[in-house]
Amino acid sequence: MDSLIFKPTKTILQDIDTSNSGVYFDKSLAFNDLEKKASELSQLQDILYAYDKYALLIVIQGMDASGKDSLVKNVFSGMNPQGCHVYSFKSPSSEELDHDFIWRCYNKLPQRGMIGIFNRSYYEELLIARIHPSILEKQKLPNLPKDTNDKQFWQNRFDAINAMERHVIESGTHIVKVFLHISKEEQKERFLRRINKQEKHWKIAVSDIKERQYWNEYMNCYQEILNQTSTAIAPWHVIPSDKKWYSRVAVSEIVLKKLKSLKLKYPKIDDAVLKEIMEAKRILESE
Repeated sequence: MDSLIFKPTKTILQDIDTSNSGVYFDKSLAFNDLEKKASELSQLQDILYAYDKYALLIVIQGMDASGKDSLVKNVFSGMNPQGCHVYSFKSPSSEELDHDFIWRCYNKLPQRGMIGIFNRSYYEELLIARIHPSILEKQKLPNLPKDTNDKQFWQNRFDAINAMERHVIESGTHIVKVFLHISKEEQKERFLRRINKQEKHWKIAVSDIKERQYWNEYMNCYQEILNQTSTAIAPWHVIPSDKKWYSRVAVSEIVLKKLKSLKLKYPKIDDAVLKEIMEAKRILESE
């Protein structure tokens, strides 16, 4: 999966085949592999929780209908909900608007031993707010430039995110960033499938469909986001996502690799506590 790591200035989104399925030429092979990886993820989550030294943040970004919700459901549903929290960030509340643009996400960072999943994130502030600058006017910013395309303004936000992620990682929260990359044609097909199934109508937002007119602008924004914030300690993983079954197994592999790299282990019990446990065992067995 190393080939999926985004390399700034070298990777161009439009050159990535969104229908690529890696080494999986058969859907059933991906399903079987995902099942095995899900079992491993569940076990490592248990050790992460017990180890209580690190936390893991998984940031999921992607265009509407790129498969963010179903990815969370199919990859992480086997985890213990006691140690895994999912947050979906919608339009900011009045309280959130009275803080800096990172605050509402920073406020939901996982504590040690936990896995946090951000379905959308602080990166929306480098995306939708750039395409729809009227959003910035609601943020009461004292330094909002008259020209919302001001390069320095956006560079300051890139720098703020990089600094925040560096601080978070140095404090023990590792970050896995995933961009689910689909084609405009595949997004259209997914929207139509939702429209044609009554039970999927609740997922349809006409505003999402209208946003298709800004497709090229969104791609340009994502290209810059990836260029500016894919760092050595928190790289972006670009996942071809026209085939949902592939994106799920690819993400599970990336998260699994990250957890394994932490060298997790169950905490060692000191001799005094172990002695108490053995005494408790003796009492129970003698009943």
